[in-house]
Amino acid sequence: MSDRFALTGARIFDGDRWHEGHALVVRDGRVEAIVPSGALASDIRAVETGGGMLAPGFVDIQVNGGGGVMLNDHPDVASIETICRAHVPFGTTALLPTLITDTPQITAAAIAAGEAATLQKVPGFLGLHLEGPHLSVARKGAHDPALIRPMTDADQALLMEARRKLPVLLTTIAPESVEPARVAALAKAGVVVSLGHSDTGYATAQAFAEAGASVVTHLFNAMSQIGNREPGLAGAAIDIGALSAGLIADGIHVHPATIRIALDAKQGPGRIVLVTDAMATIGTDMTSFTLNGRMIYRKDGSLRLADGTLAGADLDMISAIRFIHQVVGVELSEALRMASLYPAQAVGQAHRLGRFAHGTAADVVALSDGLDVKRVWIDGTSVFQAGV
Repeated sequence: MSDRFALTGARIFDGDRWHEGHALVVRDGRVEAIVPSGALASDIRAVETGGGMLAPGFVDIQVNGGGGVMLNDHPDVASIETICRAHVPFGTTALLPTLITDTPQITAAAIAAGEAATLQKVPGFLGLHLEGPHLSVARKGAHDPALIRPMTDADQALLMEARRKLPVLLTTIAPESVEPARVAALAKAGVVVSLGHSDTGYATAQAFAEAGASVVTHLFNAMSQIGNREPGLAGAAIDIGALSAGLIADGIHVHPATIRIALDAKQGPGRIVLVTDAMATIGTDMTSFTLNGRMIYRKDGSLRLADGTLAGADLDMISAIRFIHQVVGVELSEALRMASLYPAQAVGQAHRLGRFAHGTAADVVALSDGLDVKRVWIDGTSVFQAGV
């Protein structure tokens, strides 16, 4: 017997436009339709959501940890489950657990864990993001410089084979450590290639975009900046339409005015998408943790190494949406797209995520008018309810 119900009592944002006085009909974990509330068939079970709004679940393509766990420290299925579960109360229904630059052994273990999580259909698991190790030491950020290295034939083959077994595989690379031909081969194999942790110039970034790179990792952070004669990777991310770019909207990584400038100037079809770059702290009260044997401290809304270097973000997705909407001034519909539709598009998953249309995943977040998360569904299954 099929499971069919309707979410009622809230205005609905379908990823494109708003629907007032309508209900979201779900059948067997997929969206069936958005229909006028008065037109619901009598045999459909109604689930009253109590006002506010329903929106597509958030998609986060850069999540290093959560629930007290870092993927680097425990590259296994249990950690992936913990990370995915930790982000659900903040409206994230699909995410890429992210491995920060590490040893070949840890990288292989993370890939194996991702493959197992795929087979086990871990709720919220979208695939993996391997951030490094093929980066630039000059823009290493919190990555261990001793582990950064050029990409080899074996590394390329590992990524291409992993992509065959994962729904999504995104890897952040720097042109300083990877040749354009490798990017072309990876992109052809379905790997999403992102440019980041790089001091590269505009012309090189453009060449890599032409080779198949399609994303830029955490815009403005750990990259060459916009100058009067050299736009750098930051300028390339904004000016080159083929590139989407992740953005950490916490008021610490990027100034609100800089965000406004970037949003106004961004050339499409690529978009600026919200990412959390979250670490183990999300969903916990922990004040410190380790990464590659180095202590990271949580204080005043940021995560830093002892020398003050930013190390990921103490950020969840609904907080990023509030910031981009309430502080930066982005219209609410666009802020929601930046957290759902646009990241889904960036990793080739907009056919099933980031919007409500017939056959898309019934990944739903119920929000109050004040943008608090009230309830969350993944594939039509209720996975979080505030106060319960």
